[in-house]
Amino acid sequence: MQDFTLANILANLLIATRWTIALSAIAFFGGGIVGFIIMLMRISPNPIIRTISLIYVEIFEATPLLMQLFLVFFGISVLLGLNLSAWAAATIALTTYSSAFLADIWRGSVEAVPRGQWEASRALGLPYIKQLKRIILPQAVRMSIPSTVGFAVQVVKGTSLASVIGFIELTRSASSISNVTFQPFLVYSMAALIYFCLCFPLSLWSKHLEKKFSYEG
Repeated sequence: MQDFTLANILANLLIATRWTIALSAIAFFGGGIVGFIIMLMRISPNPIIRTISLIYVEIFEATPLLMQLFLVFFGISVLLGLNLSAWAAATIALTTYSSAFLADIWRGSVEAVPRGQWEASRALGLPYIKQLKRIILPQAVRMSIPSTVGFAVQVVKGTSLASVIGFIELTRSASSISNVTFQPFLVYSMAALIYFCLCFPLSLWSKHLEKKFSYEG
């Protein structure tokens, strides 16, 4: 059996942290792409499209991420006969989860743009797409950046739940090491410190951006 020194424990946790970072990045950027599409649907003039997007957002916001992970990992194999890996299931679940929240964040930013901006762009004779592209979205992006960065913290912490379906990330690795070393307090404290090092800079950046844009506004 491997002799787990403090350095060995840290080294193994840092190796698993790579997968936490990778899953967070894929979920956040993949969720951003899907979330942008859902956001456009949420602000669409078509009531049917708006309703479909609202249902999508409500489903993923109103159900626990843990339940979504179980449903993707076990449900898809039952319904579609596909044997998903833990990595694939975690990616799908976290991406859809992120997309719903990002869509709501960005939809709120678009709706926060003063109505006069919409009216002015219509008065210029711009079609709906050009109104969004040239007038509305540039202002909405500026307002949404602090909240978007802040949500990235939630995504990083949310990856810890992927351990329940067997995905070996930081939390899963900490659990395995703890079972071998019988030092749960030490191992989980080190894991918590790594999470802190990942999330705290993002939190500070989010607060900085919020203050910066509020002053500029």
